[in-house]
Amino acid sequence: MSNHQNPRDDSRPSVELSEMTLQSQDTDIATAIPTREQTDRIRAHSTEAKSQGRLVRERFFRHKGALAGIALLVLIFLLAFTSIGFAGIPGWWNKDYDVLAARFNEGKPTLTLWPFSLGEHPFGQDVLGRDYFALTMRGIQTSLIIAFIVGIVAMVIGTTVGAVAGYFRGWTEAFLMRITDVVITIPTVVIAAAVAGIVAKYGIIPFAIFLGLVTWTGLARLVRGEFLSLREKEFVESAKSVGASSARIIFRHILPNTVGVIIVSTTLAISGAILLETALSYLGLGVTAPDTSLGKAINDNRSALTVRPWLFLWPGVFIIGIALAVNFIGDGLRDAFDPKQTRVKQ
Repeated sequence: MSNHQNPRDDSRPSVELSEMTLQSQDTDIATAIPTREQTDRIRAHSTEAKSQGRLVRERFFRHKGALAGIALLVLIFLLAFTSIGFAGIPGWWNKDYDVLAARFNEGKPTLTLWPFSLGEHPFGQDVLGRDYFALTMRGIQTSLIIAFIVGIVAMVIGTTVGAVAGYFRGWTEAFLMRITDVVITIPTVVIAAAVAGIVAKYGIIPFAIFLGLVTWTGLARLVRGEFLSLREKEFVESAKSVGASSARIIFRHILPNTVGVIIVSTTLAISGAILLETALSYLGLGVTAPDTSLGKAINDNRSALTVRPWLFLWPGVFIIGIALAVNFIGDGLRDAFDPKQTRVKQ
């Protein structure tokens, strides 16, 4: 009896050992070759571990259009501010934009691409004999300064109005939004045309500030919408429960979550300001002499369109280049701050 039971008992350890060996092999294989589900889980965990700032940077620097826009804008900026100088700092170009001179080569551009040479007047001369390269560079400086001031003013006013209206609601929201609606109903060009001609006489800074005072409405509406949504979130209720003030909740908790909307809208406002300033200057309601801008350069030489087309070509090229560059940057920022893009492509 016992002799028959012993073989049966001896076989159990070997069977259990075989099963353990097979399980170990299966575990090794599973560990060595992760499944698709495991790979997706690993990638998801690695994405979650990254900070929001890092995710935004990675998405932005993968946007080829945004990188091209930055490169183009930096190139134009450096060309304009290093060539003729700025604020008393001399540049590498030896001619001033307001100096009259005799016609050289009948005022035609002397720029040649092969072999590359700037010549005496690379962009030619205007009808008064001024160097058009220096004049165009000064126009770029003026247009860029105006555009960035407009963007900053519009950002400050739009963010403030939208944040206060969206957070406090009630009569505060009704009052601020009615003011916003009034400004929106009147076309920006009409408001600017009525006042800009007077303001522009005092210089480009007051002119730019005025344009910022009439271009903030779109940003205010966007920020208000973001605040209306975020003020109902749990983290805001938690901050209120511990006695946080309204100012702290706005600036420390809600406003940082609207940075994406603010940055993108400001970028697009800068692009719009370039075109608005150009339109007003072309109508004679913008920058006044002795200063100049890209729009004014076109307006001053519109009578020479058929005989000297290059006087329209160069300012037009830079207007389009700046507007496209800023728009591409805005598109890249919008995609980078998009909260739906939580996965990072490997």
